[in-house]
Amino acid sequence: MTDNAPDGNPAAAPGRSRSAADVVTPELLARLTRAVPGSGETRSHAPATGEVLATLPESRPEDVAAAFDRAREAQREWAARPVRRRAAVLLKFHDLLLTRQDEVIDLIQLETGKARLHAHEEVQAVTMAARHYGRRAPAYLKPKRHTGAVPVLTRVRELRHPRGVVGQIAPWNYPLELSVGDALPAFAAGNGVVMKPDTETALTALWARDLMIEAGLPEDVWQIVIGEGPVVGPALVQHADYVSFTGSTRTGREVAQGAAARLIGVSLELGGKNAMIVCADADLDKAAEGATRAAFASAGQLCISVERLFVHESVADAFLERFAARTKAMKLGAALSYGADMGSLAGERQLKAVTRHVEDAVDKGAKVLAGGRARPDIGPYFYEPTILDGVGKPMAVCEEETFGPVVSVYRFGDEDEAIRRANATPYGLNASVWTKNARRGRALAARLRTGTVNINEGFASAYGSVQSPMGGMGDSGLGRRHGSEGILKYTEAQTVAHQRLVPMAPSMGMSDEKHAAFMTRSLRMMKALRLR
Repeated sequence: MTDNAPDGNPAAAPGRSRSAADVVTPELLARLTRAVPGSGETRSHAPATGEVLATLPESRPEDVAAAFDRAREAQREWAARPVRRRAAVLLKFHDLLLTRQDEVIDLIQLETGKARLHAHEEVQAVTMAARHYGRRAPAYLKPKRHTGAVPVLTRVRELRHPRGVVGQIAPWNYPLELSVGDALPAFAAGNGVVMKPDTETALTALWARDLMIEAGLPEDVWQIVIGEGPVVGPALVQHADYVSFTGSTRTGREVAQGAAARLIGVSLELGGKNAMIVCADADLDKAAEGATRAAFASAGQLCISVERLFVHESVADAFLERFAARTKAMKLGAALSYGADMGSLAGERQLKAVTRHVEDAVDKGAKVLAGGRARPDIGPYFYEPTILDGVGKPMAVCEEETFGPVVSVYRFGDEDEAIRRANATPYGLNASVWTKNARRGRALAARLRTGTVNINEGFASAYGSVQSPMGGMGDSGLGRRHGSEGILKYTEAQTVAHQRLVPMAPSMGMSDEKHAAFMTRSLRMMKALRLR
């Protein structure tokens, strides 16, 4: 985009078309919070301005316990409904969300400060998940027949039962996708959900709950509690039948320990230090455009965004010229209208982390190719999209997750080196490979130790392919969302074996010795017949 600031740094986008007061009205706030338990009060803020956005009820541990009681009571009736009726609620929600998307996009922008297009990407992701599980949940959950211990004589069925009530802890960075988007398969599987959204983005989750109820979800099946993580989080883990968590690796370890103590299942999507590899034969214009999206979507506050950029030394200068030009041309802003290329950071903590990483790298010899400074003239937590060249140890940005609009550039000589350096991290969430040779791209992708790899795209292709599993390796987490794994994790498998005619023991007058000989011959025969 054009309209750069005079010094060549990103310019501010046009001003707000509507104010927070126009969106978060007293009537809306009363409607959304009416079912939130808690006698205390807490506040959320608008990152784009720093102003208080809403006063919300604050829940206590006893409120969490009561929410689980209500959800359990409602879950029994919900689970008794045929799966197709449950799935129909998701399809109705899909249609309502597309029709009323502007309402929630306004809330997402106000609560996160992100650009409107990036807020719309959350709507895209949630509707894809709603459509997928609305269509495929009956097939994923239907009873399955398996070959029994003794063919013909042993008939086996695998059943899937809901776990009960899922405890879900949702983060602030994608308040629609990482709240209702993760809850949809849990509902389709017949579970109830007690969710703790981040306080700063609770309105988006509450709006989604309101829309799900309109789509036909029984009101008590989805409970939302609001409060400080160290207070509400442990209480949620204490009462849940399964825990779904998205957030930092440090907190994820604590959640896993709490779940392990109770012997309940847990899925965790945690941090990332994601790499993008630009091969010598890449289309440099497309790669530069893709890097801009991959590194700076939602101001880089995305677990699967690119923070490390490996470029073949033969094309590095040409690529960086294109990439820096696109980055400098980006417009910053969080107006409730389309036009800005990047929005604000979420708050002071993120701004401090980004500033620390950039200043530390520059002090130790890194070169700023674009950005590199805060923009309080636009809003209190805006920071320019930043490209750092010459990054290496012991710079903090080299290994620590920044979770902001900062990408570090590294040159490589051959693809073996690129793979080795890309894999040299405890994280393993997402990666990106750019090449004109499809076979090369697939071969490189298979060598990367990450849960998802995108060829000639940053992250959207893999994440948007909702029939396929998405999640992390190593310190990036446990379990998967999307696809069959994304719904089956919310179920307990039960094997029902029906033995017919004769028992699995000596019978018809056989001695133990004859039975053992008979079974030995049978086992050999089953192998010869290639039975599984």
